[in-house]
Amino acid sequence: MADPKKETENALEVLKRGGIILYPTDTVWGIGCDATRPGAIERIYKLKQRMESKSMICLVSDLNMLEQFVETVPKAAYDIMKFAVEPTTIIYDDPIRISENLIAADNSLAYRVVDDEFCRRLIKKLHRPIVSTSANISGQKTPQSFKEITPEILEGVDYVVNLHREKTNPKPSMIIKLTRDGKVSIIRS
Repeated sequence: MADPKKETENALEVLKRGGIILYPTDTVWGIGCDATRPGAIERIYKLKQRMESKSMICLVSDLNMLEQFVETVPKAAYDIMKFAVEPTTIIYDDPIRISENLIAADNSLAYRVVDDEFCRRLIKKLHRPIVSTSANISGQKTPQSFKEITPEILEGVDYVVNLHREKTNPKPSMIIKLTRDGKVSIIRS
């Protein structure tokens, strides 16, 4: 079995030099990079063959980090996160200190406070959010396990984390849009 601390260090080195990684999350396997590096984000869009107008999500380690990368976290967000029974991503208005090519045309960005121990440790050590987008070519089925990830994705990243490869997770997170005035919309359940 791989050493989680060593895997964290390996992934961190790649992220720090602007690389992209394939890694397990609290939902499906993700392709990620430092969310403040436009070049790395551009590489993910190219790898996924995804239009830049289709924004991706970011993972943060905790509420403190979330508050550093969103202008104002609406009060309702804290209740949603407190009572969510499954991984929940929230789209916020007015993201800050983040790469421009991640921000949607309406000046919003999706963040999830991650529940996976490896992800949390990696993000804390990086001190910045990481991008998380499903490990598939845009429009293709989202892999439910590591063994379903295509060679094109495996070969297109700079590092593949060697943890939780046997884990199966059939679904991505729930996505909720929360506007600064408190309006809530469910985007994906």
